[in-house]
Amino acid sequence: MKKIIATDKAPKAIGPYSQALEFSNLIFISGQLPINPLDGKIPTDIKGQTRQSLENIKNILNSQNLKMENILKTTVYMSDLSKFQEMNEVYGEFFLKEPPARATVEVKALPKNVMVEIEAIAYRG
Repeated sequence: MKKIIATDKAPKAIGPYSQALEFSNLIFISGQLPINPLDGKIPTDIKGQTRQSLENIKNILNSQNLKMENILKTTVYMSDLSKFQEMNEVYGEFFLKEPPARATVEVKALPKNVMVEIEAIAYRG
């Protein structure tokens, strides 16, 4: 049975989807835009946007008593791969040991004209 996950510590969904859902001990976290849930602001640089997207993921996990270490896989969507190194520097701060599997892809555009969006799959166990 699936369980919908929602917290006000991450941005509300801007469409017909859930922030996250749990099914069979797996937590599927929808792509997180770099929106600060407190004031709705979006950082202007790739490092700030990466940090905010990952903080949103962290807050969703924390709402379920889970940590970043529970993440198995992430997908990073970027509108400009020339900023990959800067994104990767911040990303690495959140996964200091045993980082999850990851795919990074360049896309033509992202909602709200942001530079990065990150989704994750985690486990409860």
